Amino acid sequence: MQGQNQQQAYDRGITIFSPDGRLYQVEYAREAVKRGTASIGVRTNDGVVLVVDKRIRSPLLEGTSVEKLHKVDDHVGIASAGHVADARQLIDYARRQAQVEQLRYGEPIGVEPLTKMVVDNIQQYTQVGGARPFGVALIIGGIEDGEPRLYETDPSGTPYEWKALAVGGNRNDIEDYLQEQYTEEMDLDAGIGLALEALESVNEEGLQAQGLGVATVDVETEQFRELPVDEVATHLEEHDLLAEDEPDDGDDEPSE
Repeated sequence: MQGQNQQQAYDRGITIFSPDGRLYQVEYAREAVKRGTASIGVRTNDGVVLVVDKRIRSPLLEGTSVEKLHKVDDHVGIASAGHVADARQLIDYARRQAQVEQLRYGEPIGVEPLTKMVVDNIQQYTQVGGARPFGVALIIGGIEDGEPRLYETDPSGTPYEWKALAVGGNRNDIEDYLQEQYTEEMDLDAGIGLALEALESVNEEGLQAQGLGVATVDVETEQFRELPVDEVATHLEEHDLLAEDEPDDGDDEPSE
């Protein structure tokens, strides 16, 4: 009984390490990320690609209200996986830091410094009583000094730089696909195709343009751009990934 009570204490206390050096609340936050739909980032010679699975579960839901892609500054975008409300707080923080940098120094913030500011903020919530960690992982992509940069933030407050990555559900399977197919010579369109193919590899029903978000930040313009639905559909058709519409059969029972 005493051991069980100690276990519960480690679970409840964000500032308490377990005897084997673990912070259970941070690990639970990572589990919250895994429950979210996947987001993918790919770095190419021409820029970075961000692709998110919105997974619109009802035809009554407005797809634009599902926010997983965010513009932080003209040259930086973020994709999220996990708790949307937590992501929104971190996005707002990142935007404020980008504005402060522009006003203070008269130049856009670098992708790496911005990432480190965000993870410093995340890390504070892993050692302060009365708070909980952020249950979200971010993919931060943009252009810095003419070079594409791609980072991941972890609920522990640790940053990682990647060539290609996934966060959220089915992360391991998606990253296995990315590892097999990624090449550093690919251009921006090839990066979009790779991200969509990786997402389709874990989606047996195929992909619908309305249920996806795709954004790019290219080296030439250094501008964040979210692709419209018809352009996303074109990419899906080019790679033969577009899901076929299910036939309307009046004898079929409705599914939940």
